[in-house]
Amino acid sequence: MKLRLNLATAPQPNNRPFLAGAALTGTIALLAFALLSHAAYASWRASRELRADTARWQDQIRRDQQRRQDLESYFRSAAAKQVLDRSEFLNSLISERSFPWTKVFMDLEDTLPPGVRVVSISPKLVNGRAEVTLEVGAETDASKIQFLEAIEKSKVFSGMVVKDEKRTEQGAIGDKIVLNLTVWYSTT
Repeated sequence: MKLRLNLATAPQPNNRPFLAGAALTGTIALLAFALLSHAAYASWRASRELRADTARWQDQIRRDQQRRQDLESYFRSAAAKQVLDRSEFLNSLISERSFPWTKVFMDLEDTLPPGVRVVSISPKLVNGRAEVTLEVGAETDASKIQFLEAIEKSKVFSGMVVKDEKRTEQGAIGDKIVLNLTVWYSTT
């Protein structure tokens, strides 16, 4: 049988609990390091795709800005201004040609009282609105006033301005009063 005797003056300390605790803490730290490394790698990989998308969008923005600058310089050129002015003129001609004459005459027919007739009518497009200049002949002051009140109450005519009023002894067809006026006509 073997007998264990400690002949030292101080007993040998037992380091096993410390070594076991250090090994357990090291293992936990190693697992935490592995998990955090994996999370950092996954985050870097996901953000790599976002960085690539961001770079692609920034390139697109730079190309679009360059194209915009090229277009702005082109539209500032004399040739482009000439084309734009010509197209604006042609569009105004088209708008004047597309004036709803039939609708205007129908609306005037509804507002003209007896004894009043339209001598001349001239539409003009001003800022997208139709300004109509009318020359109207009336037989009496009462019919003139009826016509002016009918224009003021009308839903399609607005902003009436009487420019001139002429009185004659006897007009060509019995018009004693000739009015020149402008009104705004609503084409809607």
